[in-house]
Amino acid sequence: MRFADGAAPASATFWLVGHAAMGARRVEVFRQPRPADVLKKERDEAQAEARQCQEDKARLLAERKEPGGLMGAAWLEREKPVASDNIFQGLKPHPANALQTEKAQSYSHPGSIAMRLQLLTPGAESWTAAGAELKDSAGVEVELSAWQESVIAPGTLGFVVVGAEREPGQLTCPCTLKLWESQGPRTVPLGNVTFPPVEQVSEQGNARE
Repeated sequence: MRFADGAAPASATFWLVGHAAMGARRVEVFRQPRPADVLKKERDEAQAEARQCQEDKARLLAERKEPGGLMGAAWLEREKPVASDNIFQGLKPHPANALQTEKAQSYSHPGSIAMRLQLLTPGAESWTAAGAELKDSAGVEVELSAWQESVIAPGTLGFVVVGAEREPGQLTCPCTLKLWESQGPRTVPLGNVTFPPVEQVSEQGNARE
């Protein structure tokens, strides 16, 4: 369909769907004229959003090609093993922590760091992690992704896993970890967080002593 007023855009394409009980011999289409630069901006934004969606789709498909579970861990360690350390005893919880830390394990691998925490909710309200941040001794802040299988109900234990794509050697430990909930002011600050050094592996695949 072409518009008769000469404004941009000059034409538009759309479908007209008829109704079984209602009909009209004539259909009039009206539009509100807008400047061409506004239309161009909207077009560019739509194209950029479409490109981002395509990139996200390609990334997700690539991730799905890699195995998960224990097979995923085996695949991850094809070049270098995942280093882990039990850091529970050395943690320094803040006195005002909303949750109690029962277990803490840190992990290092080339290009990534992670932590697994077992937390107890002592209050009367459940707790769900919404985000996490790590701050090292030099003041460098790293945003972490947070994941938990389910809400930690009052008086129960639950696991929270946090991590980021970050070289372990780029952090000046000890660090301070801060978790916060999705709705509410309750946080979980933990000091003296450390990550194990990445084990060096020779070309033959054997760990160097």
